Amino acid sequence: MSKSTPTPNISDKTPTLPLVQLDSSTPDRRLPRWLKRSVPKGNANHFTANLLDELNLETVCDNAKCPNRMECYSQKTATFMILGNVCTRPCGFCAVKRGRPGALEADEPERLAEASVRLGLKHVVITSVTRDDLDDGGADHYVKCIEAVRRRCDATIEVLTPDFIHNREALDRVVHAGPDVFNHNTETVPRLYRRVRGPKSDYRWTLGLLARVKEISPKTRTKSGLMLGLGEEQQEIMDVLADLRDVHCDFLTLGQYLQPATDRYLPVVRYVPPQEFDLLGEQAKMLGFRKVASGPFVRSSYHARDMAESDID
Repeated sequence: MSKSTPTPNISDKTPTLPLVQLDSSTPDRRLPRWLKRSVPKGNANHFTANLLDELNLETVCDNAKCPNRMECYSQKTATFMILGNVCTRPCGFCAVKRGRPGALEADEPERLAEASVRLGLKHVVITSVTRDDLDDGGADHYVKCIEAVRRRCDATIEVLTPDFIHNREALDRVVHAGPDVFNHNTETVPRLYRRVRGPKSDYRWTLGLLARVKEISPKTRTKSGLMLGLGEEQQEIMDVLADLRDVHCDFLTLGQYLQPATDRYLPVVRYVPPQEFDLLGEQAKMLGFRKVASGPFVRSSYHARDMAESDID
């Protein structure tokens, strides 16, 4: 097994854009008004949930307790989560179960493709738990899922991947499978990386992974995202955005971190107001990102089809 961590040069140039004035107020346990949502009307969400149950498929929507789940299900869309529902990484922000995963399910790619057909998806988003127990981090299973969807659907495909245990050959196999969008989240700023993402995560590898995708397949759109509200400073955010542009990252998502239900997860340091998200989104566009989604409820795959279809040739 070949492991070679890409180490691109990280820009030390300070962006010349004006910084947003941060609201330094400390949040209490109550959600601010802009983080309260109404439940979508109608039964379309039940159709999606029942289909996923029928085909025994996992979604990050359910497992990560995404606040947009009802909205997405009501629109007959979901982000499929492959490789099981147990993660090997102890990330401080994620509600997905941790522990010893089970065996891979050989028919999962076909079941995923069947769900894509029956939901009528035009843009299929595939993510996964992290599988450090597998030699390739689950890369071959990703490839099988991409191939199964492509056989059955006339749809664009987006993958949101783990780091494949820093195995470049595994990463290369997924890129060569030809996803239209390759997403790998930065999640936070370098100062908070180990606390948020755990001791096995590496900021330079994250940047190197995105750079490697472009090296192999320049036409593939790359995408990354950050959660805000974990204690990051404004200049740190701008430095990360500059680093992402240095590796030619195309799409960016910025959203509010929300603590899962128990205190075992990282607390919210601050709730970022919608106006601040708007300003950060504008600054990101000025840095050269092709598409930016920035707002309290934005998640990695939120309205992913709209972002992809408005940009992919």
